[in-house]
Amino acid sequence: MKIVTAQYTAAMLYWFDLAGVAVFAITGALAAMRAGLDLFGLLVLASITAVGGGTLRDLLLNRHPVFWMKDSRYLTVIVVAALATLFTGPLPPSALQALKIADALGLAVFALCGAEIAEDCHLPPVPVLLMGVLTATGGGVVRDLLSGQVPLLLRQDIYATAALAGIALYQLLHRVGLKRDLAFMLGMISVAGLRLASLHYGWQLPVPQLGG
Repeated sequence: MKIVTAQYTAAMLYWFDLAGVAVFAITGALAAMRAGLDLFGLLVLASITAVGGGTLRDLLLNRHPVFWMKDSRYLTVIVVAALATLFTGPLPPSALQALKIADALGLAVFALCGAEIAEDCHLPPVPVLLMGVLTATGGGVVRDLLSGQVPLLLRQDIYATAALAGIALYQLLHRVGLKRDLAFMLGMISVAGLRLASLHYGWQLPVPQLGG
């Protein structure tokens, strides 16, 4: 029974991961369209946004081949999502709102999956935390740099902070004896919940001010 449950959980997370890749690819495609890039640039930016963080994580952890190189579904999802965005054109407000919700869920999945992968490589808690955040935000940072924006990671938005909080909660719960799968799910819920709450209530991090 435990084996069946573990397989079911792994399969569910895999499809969540693909869905997160699709959402991040869409945000990359939208950024490319705003920046006036051509079709090739759009596909590049969509790909970097979708799998850039996971690629950096795998390279730093010396995991070969990189995850999307051994599973062609990732690239297929990226191309389909990016082209769909291109041909759909400007999104209505309702679709943009749904995209924000999906992005928060993708952030949660990527953050906790990245942390779990780092744990499986026997890293101590702080590197696990950093690998999770890198997985969730690395692609977006490169996307923003290439499209001429200040990276979301460096703005006031509660984004990377949400990932940090959720991974830290997961580590704490697992350390005090909660089952790993349950701690994982609670960590994901906290990431998505904090991100969505910050969008709804307008929460932002304080900005340091120079004196004088």
